[in-house]
Amino acid sequence: MRIVGAILAAWLAVVVTLGAAAAQEVAPPIAAPSALNPNGDAASGERTPLSRKEQLDQLFATLATADSAEVARATEEKIIGLWMESGSDTVDLLMKWTLQAIDDENYPLALDFLDRITTLKPDYVEGWNKRATVYFLTDDYSKSLADIQRVLALEPRHFAALSGLGAILSDIGEDQRAIEVYKRVLAIDPNLDSVKKALDEIESAGSKI
Repeated sequence: MRIVGAILAAWLAVVVTLGAAAAQEVAPPIAAPSALNPNGDAASGERTPLSRKEQLDQLFATLATADSAEVARATEEKIIGLWMESGSDTVDLLMKWTLQAIDDENYPLALDFLDRITTLKPDYVEGWNKRATVYFLTDDYSKSLADIQRVLALEPRHFAALSGLGAILSDIGEDQRAIEVYKRVLAIDPNLDSVKKALDEIESAGSKI
């Protein structure tokens, strides 16, 4: 009971994070042509490079309206690729070792690398997300939820972290809260079949009670 209480307390913290992040969300910006060329003349029609945030905003807009599974999958991969970019050779190397350790199911080693990553670069969303994943795989739901909270503070549209949150809530019997989270995930990415299946299973089980 004490463990469940700690998990629910962490869930409430995630809800607060989601609410604060949602209040800050703005419409995706559209890149505008450069007003002047390098010589100060009239605009040449060239577009200014998109920032990382602008790229993500446009990709998420595409993801929400993707008309095929192929488009959705390609867009998801681009988003994940941007999330994985740390901007640090050291962090990138540590993440490479982390992923190998996870593949080998050497979770203590993966956590050691991830502790270093989150210390070196606390604004790197995938450091927190991967550590949340490892904690989930080792059934340490309280710590996983704490890291999910950090992920969502940095990127409230992180469909993988939200999917993990839904899975945790489902596992501890908080089905209504899991349904809320899964619906939020599908609003971001309507093509996640695993989330659709999980949502259908919870709703079907509830209708039989």
